[in-house]
Amino acid sequence: MGHIRRTGAVAAGITALVVPLTVALGAAPAQAASCTTSKGPYQKQVEKFLGRPVDGKQSAADCKAIRAFQSKHGITPTIGYAGPVTWGVMDLMNKQKAAGKTPNKAGKCPVNKGRIACVDLTRQLSWVQDGKKLVYGPVPVRTGRNGYETRTGLKKIYWRNKNHVSSIYNVPMPYSQFFDGGQAFHSVAVSVWNPPGSHGCVNMTKTAAAKYWSLLRNGDDVYVYGRKPGT
Repeated sequence: MGHIRRTGAVAAGITALVVPLTVALGAAPAQAASCTTSKGPYQKQVEKFLGRPVDGKQSAADCKAIRAFQSKHGITPTIGYAGPVTWGVMDLMNKQKAAGKTPNKAGKCPVNKGRIACVDLTRQLSWVQDGKKLVYGPVPVRTGRNGYETRTGLKKIYWRNKNHVSSIYNVPMPYSQFFDGGQAFHSVAVSVWNPPGSHGCVNMTKTAAAKYWSLLRNGDDVYVYGRKPGT
């Protein structure tokens, strides 16, 4: 930590801080919006996901349910519109759920490295495996947005700081485990489905990040593959 702070090599590269987009851009928080009466292009899909009657028509109850989902995951504008961003998050959740307990069924994460943390950008999933044995996960993650993509390939954890704070944004990055320049596993206070994504880090819930902290050590392998939707 001291050496890194002296050289500034890592501090300068830590751009993977996750904050809502309005904060990152220095904009004012979005004001409360009224509920839309318009049906969206993904109305039926969204209704089905939320357990609403699937009729393809926007009702006041539909809008209320959609707005609650949008508010929970930081999707703006929060007006209850069944648009591509809202459905994109829901569709991703469906794909994550489908992974079940066999996230490496396709064999894309190496099974000859012993203990390794896998990150599937396409499904926004991560897990820890030892050979072919699933050790923990899979858990949903939030990786780099367009222009700040989480870099793919085989890496190693080289520095850990449980109570790290970004020197750029002064934002806490609990349970930080750095594996590629300024890119690290760490927990965030926002939803891991909050679009558009991080500045390169692999964001996790506090529970998942704490578990990764207990399972991984400096020198452990990390393998990142795939492509985040929208990048």
